[in-house]
This record gives sequence, C-alpha cells and structure tokens, in this order.
Amino acid sequence: MKKIVLLLLILSFQVQAQSADEKQLKELIQNSFDEVLSELKVEAIPKYFTDDFLLLEVGEVWDMERLINELKAANMQGMKRLNDFDFIKVKLSGDTAWIAYHNEATFQRDGETVQVIKWLESATAVRTENGWRLDMLHSTRKMPGSGGQ
Repeated sequence: MKKIVLLLLILSFQVQAQSADEKQLKELIQNSFDEVLSELKVEAIPKYFTDDFLLLEVGEVWDMERLINELKAANMQGMKRLNDFDFIKVKLSGDTAWIAYHNEATFQRDGETVQVIKWLESATAVRTENGWRLDMLHSTRKMPGSGGQ
C-alpha cells in the first residue's frame, strides 16, 4: 500500500512540474512576440531566444543576425500589433519542448484595425540555467478563409 501511495505522489509531482513548464512555455511564446516582435525591443532578445536561434519565416531562413536587422529596420508607422495565440499542443521531453499553435496578429492604428494576419506556427525551446529559451520558430502564413483559429 505504501508503494502505491508513493507512486501516486511521484506521479502527482510530475504532472504539476509538467503543468508549470507548459505554462512557462506558453508565456515564453506570448511574451517574446509581445516584447520583441511587437514592441521591436532588440535588447530583450536574450530573455527569450538562444544565441543560435533560427526562424523559418514563410519559406525564408532567418538567423539571429537577420532577425536583429529586420527588427531594427521595421517601422510600425504608428501601428500597434496585438498577438493572440491558440495553443494546439505542448510536448515536453526532458529539457526540450515543442509547441504548436495558431498565431493571429491584429494591427491597429488609432484604435482601428488595419490588418489581421494569421499563421500556423511551431516552436522548439530548451531549458537553460536562465529558464526556457526559444531556439527555433517555424511560421506558415494562413490564407484568408483557411479555417483553423
């Protein structure tokens, strides 16, 4: 009986740890998009991405240098980007994880929606001594009327 109770306690702790990691990974996606990609804060990159980060962006390969250059060159022209995520699945395996999600960005100017863009995306992340960091994002733009989110 003691072995069964001990086993149940161990399983309970594992589920709680996995749940905490899943929450952190979802927050990593949300916060990285909000701070780096919406607010264009290049200085925030180390909080969210590994040094060898790779972005597969609609058929193009962006390394960290390309990402930084694109962010520095971006001009939101008075627009605000709001990010909304619908997570499909988070899978953990030790100190690595992958996340699949729908991403919808709403671009507003003066409180009015100017454009909405939707993507189907996936990400991989690694646990570092400073917490979870994204090491790869893959982005596929969804065409208007293409179901999903």
